[in-house]
Amino acid sequence: MTAKNPRNTQPPARPPSARQETANREEYRDCTILHVDMDAFFVAVEQRENPGLLGKPVIVGFPQGRSVVLSASYEARAFGVRSAMPMSAAIRLCPQAVIVEPRHQQYYQMSKVLMELFSSITDKVEPLSVDEAFLDVAGAMRRLGPPLQIAQLIRRRVKAELGVTASVGIAASKFVAKIASARCKPDGLLLIPKADTVAYLHTLPARALWGVGAKTMVVLEGLGVHTVEQIANTPIAVLRRALGASGEHVHRLAWGIDPREVTPVRVEKSIGAEETFAVDTAQEAPLRRELLRLAHRVGGRLRASSYFTRTVALKLRYADFSTISRSRTLAVPVDSAQLIYQTGIQLLEAIGERPMAVRLIGLRAEGLELSGQTSVQLSLERRDDNWRGAEAVIDAVSQKFGNAGVRPASLLEKPGSEEG
Repeated sequence: MTAKNPRNTQPPARPPSARQETANREEYRDCTILHVDMDAFFVAVEQRENPGLLGKPVIVGFPQGRSVVLSASYEARAFGVRSAMPMSAAIRLCPQAVIVEPRHQQYYQMSKVLMELFSSITDKVEPLSVDEAFLDVAGAMRRLGPPLQIAQLIRRRVKAELGVTASVGIAASKFVAKIASARCKPDGLLLIPKADTVAYLHTLPARALWGVGAKTMVVLEGLGVHTVEQIANTPIAVLRRALGASGEHVHRLAWGIDPREVTPVRVEKSIGAEETFAVDTAQEAPLRRELLRLAHRVGGRLRASSYFTRTVALKLRYADFSTISRSRTLAVPVDSAQLIYQTGIQLLEAIGERPMAVRLIGLRAEGLELSGQTSVQLSLERRDDNWRGAEAVIDAVSQKFGNAGVRPASLLEKPGSEEG
């Protein structure tokens, strides 16, 4: 064996020069939008708390009645289980699945930590939901490097600090970045350079575009259109006649045209929860009991997100699927479940005699204000402060032991539910 010649040994790599760093930034200057999407978020939180669930088909949702799947592990998805699917259908597809009842407060608390992590990367963060957001990292490149390096940093931090995984899409536009994150799931990373955007899009099925759902696909298939490339090559006039105003929008997306910027600090407009009963009910007691449970879910989410509400809205859907809503604006902003419940009861009573049985009931907090932007003066009643104190204790217990830790006695039997 011939010994290596020391003279042929490569010298250690030198740090990149300022010119090289500038070149790297120039290469990605039009590709600085990230879409970060957590992988099966609700399931991932539950698996973090209970490692025994790892590797198993897991469904988060209530197994009773007409409730829906809130989240499914990738093992369950292999059986055809999907979010928003009726739980009854999901259980038929995957009877061996482990059913975990949701703990919404845990998920929203984790979401808050996640958004704070994103904000430490860039001040241009646009949350889309509790588990996904757009980030514009153009202003962070000098500090953290090119977008690909920043995306890798985010994924490492999410794994290390939250104990869950995220998929990240990188592109020159929000729409393409979101497509990229969806195509690299789970636990993946995909960068689509601006120069390759149209070519990449034209390899995808039409349903990959935003706004192309099941109904739109039926119309497109009637035109013989099945792919993004076929949409791009269909005259706008034809798409407009077939799809109305959205025809031109879909055509633009097929060519990768999406000029929207990342909009930072998009304030959540409302927080709500709904209950679809297993059997339509005309009785008063189940409605009041469900309003109390929904009020605690909404109140918990408000406090976890540091929001107060000025308006409480009630929603009723009758057996014939007709829907009514009523709302009331409060004199002062609140985050107390008991005060939200009292307002919900007043709205329910104001409806008067109902024409038929109720299929669904919902509560929604609207006109939200961040805690630092509002002055809270609940009332002169000491019991209001007592309620808030008690609910703060419930928050702490629930965070440690889950939603079943402490709750009002009237909610000991919990029917099926779906999140609004």
